Amino acid sequence: MATMLLSVVTGRPLLGKTVWGGPLRAWYWNLEDDGDELQRQLASAAMHHGVAPDALSDRLWIDSGPDGQGLCTAVEDGSGFRLLEPVYEQLHEALTTRGIDVLIVDPFVSSHGADENSNTRIDAIAKAWARVAKRANCVVVLVHHSRKLGGQKVTAELSRGAVALINAARSALVLNRMDGDEATRLGIADEAERRRYFSVQDDKHNRAPAENADWFRFVSVELGNGTEGQPGGDSVGVVEPWTPPDAFDGLTGQHLYRVQLAIDAGEWRESSQVKDGSWVGVAVARTLNLDESNPVDRARIKQLLATWLREGVLQVVRRKDQNHEMRPFVVVARWQNDTSPQARQPGAVRDSAGVRQA
Repeated sequence: MATMLLSVVTGRPLLGKTVWGGPLRAWYWNLEDDGDELQRQLASAAMHHGVAPDALSDRLWIDSGPDGQGLCTAVEDGSGFRLLEPVYEQLHEALTTRGIDVLIVDPFVSSHGADENSNTRIDAIAKAWARVAKRANCVVVLVHHSRKLGGQKVTAELSRGAVALINAARSALVLNRMDGDEATRLGIADEAERRRYFSVQDDKHNRAPAENADWFRFVSVELGNGTEGQPGGDSVGVVEPWTPPDAFDGLTGQHLYRVQLAIDAGEWRESSQVKDGSWVGVAVARTLNLDESNPVDRARIKQLLATWLREGVLQVVRRKDQNHEMRPFVVVARWQNDTSPQARQPGAVRDSAGVRQA
């Protein structure tokens, strides 16, 4: 959250996202962490991203619930459920007086005293917030938690409490830590290291595959506030954008041509489940000095093959194997260094100069 706040108030794309109309004014109302913890988070993020204190100027306001700045917008007691309209009026006045562009309430569940499982009540609260946002001409971000999922991926539908909050939201960003399968596909072999990575997606409008999601990672920043008993001081995690490695990093057309030669010189099956070493990925691995038994390399090989098949430089054909059973094999469809019609014929072996051999 600290890096996002700094990005908003400085107008800098610290998370890889354009701050439209920035620099903006932000108000962060945290109802769980005390002021000291919030200051540590901001200080570490500012140090890591090179944000000077004077860059914040009068653009950032922070309130802490544990320090006495509580927030309650609705209650449910012996008299029933009711919105606390005077609170919304005070919020509107503060937002307009300060010229706030973005208000973040974290977490939403701590900002009201109603039954969070009641769609009727939560819908009323959400719509009251929408009215505040419209009147004050600002964005209201309500940070919300998911219910306990037992390792399942977070989606908007799996948020805790009533679904009315998600239905009322303009967008619903979900955060998910990198899981084991994603780590393998994205080249993160170390278990402890992968826990630093997480993705963010708008679950109401876009569910991109892992490779195309917005990825971020935590890096440790030493605050330098150590004492004699704790020389290193506080170490705080700071978020920065992260781009997954491209399977084609370091590869050229010549690498593809060498792979094509290797495939054309043998009989290579499409299925990665074959046990006799005839999977086409073995030919790719041998040519590119990869290890098809290594999960990270194996995932990369599959990405390369999927791309080459999609682009039409390789293709799948069905023909009989050595047992005279019909199986899918991978062959060369269009040679890397030749775009002539004859080059599209499977089995047209070429030497290093690209000359077709009889």
